[in-house]
Amino acid sequence: MRRDKEAVNQTIQQLLRIAQHHFTEYGFTGTALEAIAHEANLTRGALYHHFRSKKELFQVVFEAIHQEVAERILTESAHGRDEWEQLKLGCLAFLTAAVEPQNKRMMLIDGPSVLGWEAWRLTDESNSMRLLREQLILMEQTGLLKPQLPIDAMVHMISGGLNELALWLALQHNLEDSLKQCERVIATCLEAIKK
Repeated sequence: MRRDKEAVNQTIQQLLRIAQHHFTEYGFTGTALEAIAHEANLTRGALYHHFRSKKELFQVVFEAIHQEVAERILTESAHGRDEWEQLKLGCLAFLTAAVEPQNKRMMLIDGPSVLGWEAWRLTDESNSMRLLREQLILMEQTGLLKPQLPIDAMVHMISGGLNELALWLALQHNLEDSLKQCERVIATCLEAIKK
C-alpha cells in the first residue's frame, strides 16, 4: 500500500513539473492537457483521475509557485543584519522571484485572469502577504515601527505596491537597473514607517 502511495505521489509531482513547464511556456489557453498527459506517459483519463480540470491543475501549480516564492523570501530575508534589512530583503526577494521566467506568466498574468482576483488574493495572503504581516507584527512588538500605525493597512499598502512593482518590472528591458530603482523606492517607503 505504501508503495502505491509513493507511486501516486511521484506521478502527481511529475504532472506538476510538466504542467508548470507547459503553463509557463504556452500560457493557460495554449496548454493542452493531452500534451501534458502524453509527456507524462499517461492517458488523459489517468490525468483526470488526479486533476478534474485544466483549471484545477493550474491552481495547484500556481499555489506551489507561491509557496516556493514564500520559501525564497524566508531564505533571503534571513540574511538581513536586523529586522529592517530583513524586511527590505524579503520585499526584493518577492520582486525578483515574481519576474523570473518560470514564475512571471503564472503569478502576474494568467493567475489573476484564470483563477479570478479573489482566489489570486487568497493565495497571495497565505504566502508572501502572511510573511510580510508576521515581520511587521514582530517589528511592532519590538518597537521598531511608528506607534499606532495599523498593521493590516500597512500590509496591504506594501503588498499592493510590491505587486504593482512586479508588474512594472516584468515589462522592463533592463531588469538589473530596474531592480536597483525598486530597491531605492522600497528603502525610501520603508523609512516612512520607521520609528
